[in-house]
Amino acid sequence: MPEALLQIRGLNVHYGAIAAVKSLDLHINPGERVTLIGANGAGKTSTLKALTGLLPASAGEIHFAGRSIAGRAAHELLREGIAMVPEGRGVFARMSVVENLHAGAFCRSDHDQVEQEIEHWLELFPHLKRRARQPAGLLSGGEQQMLALARALMSRPRLLVLDEPSMGLAPIMVEKIFDVIDQVCDSGMTLLLVEQNARLALQVCQRAYVMDSGRISLEGPSADLRDDPHVRAAYLGE
Repeated sequence: MPEALLQIRGLNVHYGAIAAVKSLDLHINPGERVTLIGANGAGKTSTLKALTGLLPASAGEIHFAGRSIAGRAAHELLREGIAMVPEGRGVFARMSVVENLHAGAFCRSDHDQVEQEIEHWLELFPHLKRRARQPAGLLSGGEQQMLALARALMSRPRLLVLDEPSMGLAPIMVEKIFDVIDQVCDSGMTLLLVEQNARLALQVCQRAYVMDSGRISLEGPSADLRDDPHVRAAYLGE
């Protein structure tokens, strides 16, 4: 059994007196694709924000590559190898597409390689290449999601964290984005995915956690959860 790349134990997250995450345990092995599914308000995004330094945890342990990262700032975690694409994309609206990609590589010093990788992502996403010098705020929702994904990948993360990448996008854009996610994961990258489209999430990922009212209620191989009566009724519309 490989040592987990990410290990979360007893995570609690509060908004004032409201407990959003309650004693959550989760682990991800190197190269694994794991999804966290659940209804709106279940605590999924709060979990991701606590993991990536965007929200303080009130209790619990978070270890990445064998080291405690609890309480570390988001920019420090990016240097450690954790990159997040937040819900709503979070692109720098006034900066150009290319400037956004450069921002994703701020912690790297191999400048020649950075330029080559920017060209790679622009070739992979022709929509972005055509608008490379335009402000990111002028892009469509799908184009902004492509940019947010490419920007995160510019840091060469060991763990890619995605929060609702398909939200509000046309099916053709969702297909393109998940094709790229498949490619980067096939190359060995580890993935933690929060995705409202549970059917898609369970297809993409090998293992899943189901979150309900701040707690993990089910976990296991995605294939098993797809056959679970509760999951089928609550999340797959069957």
